[in-house]
Amino acid sequence: MSALFSPITIRSIQLKNRIVVSPMCQYSSENGFTNDWHLVHLGSRAVGGAGLIITEAAAISPEGRISPHDLGIWKDEHIAGLKRITQFINQQGAVAGIQLAHAGRKASHHRPWDGGKAIAPTEEKGWETVAPSPIPFTETEPIPLELTTEGIHNVLADFQDATRRSVEAGFQVAEIHAAHGYLLHQFLSPLSNQRTDNYGGSFDNRIRLLLEVIERVQTVWPEEYPLFVRISATDWTEGGWTADDSVALATVLKTKGVDVIDCSTGGNVAKAKIPVGPGYQVEFAERVKQEAGILTAAVGLITTVEQAEEILESGQADFILMAREFLRDPYFPLHAAHTLGDEIAWPAQYERAKPR
Repeated sequence: MSALFSPITIRSIQLKNRIVVSPMCQYSSENGFTNDWHLVHLGSRAVGGAGLIITEAAAISPEGRISPHDLGIWKDEHIAGLKRITQFINQQGAVAGIQLAHAGRKASHHRPWDGGKAIAPTEEKGWETVAPSPIPFTETEPIPLELTTEGIHNVLADFQDATRRSVEAGFQVAEIHAAHGYLLHQFLSPLSNQRTDNYGGSFDNRIRLLLEVIERVQTVWPEEYPLFVRISATDWTEGGWTADDSVALATVLKTKGVDVIDCSTGGNVAKAKIPVGPGYQVEFAERVKQEAGILTAAVGLITTVEQAEEILESGQADFILMAREFLRDPYFPLHAAHTLGDEIAWPAQYERAKPR
């Protein structure tokens, strides 16, 4: 059996392989609700053989959405639609995961295909954004409100409530989104966090909110279910969050009961120079894995079977997260198994198309 198709058990949950559908915003919700698009989008990747399917960023509050069309989990009415999806994913032998998120200062934007620009609070469908400090993501965007102590308490309560709903909806993996320049990443990075209270300044203060979120999530998240955290391992900008910081953070998170660090990069500096190329973020997953001694997931322009297998075989990471390649090929795992010579089960309905 190849490394890519080796099963792994985390806590009580077994994943049939190391292929994970990475969260991919679809910007196709109304008032946070799922619809047929989400069922088919996520369900087809489960049919395609992925071991774990993680939803796009699910907003823990209306003001935590990137756009007015984001998926949401801020009210109980969202549970039924999500449960329909988790049940279908489970029927395919896959595990359903949810990414819990708050966009912070990067909230209140149009969808990419509608231009992607910030929507001012005074505009239709716009709202006031919040951040650790009143620093906009770009100079042309509205200045966010600095989160008060009460606002921070509300964020913590929202993460806890969203986690409870996630359990009721049938998710068995939760990922806390602390990457890509969204709220928790904004607190981590000194470029976006210039607070002088207990949530700003020192490394310990800047990671405080993330640790408090994890603590609140764990009050309702079953102990037998895995907990992931997605980080941006570097800001790619001098004076920002660094790979050294990521190793230090991962070392702390391991002691707090986090099972997997999902290693992405960037997103907090609009003009950061990022050396994008095949597997350009894998080195960070490798370093965090080796130095913090925790399971890691590699993500970022991983597009071929051979590339994915090499990352796992060489011990650089424990999971392969794919996004764009899954948009091109929902059945990547089925094709990958054939390429690697692994014998895996196909859906009975597709069995007649299985390569012999």
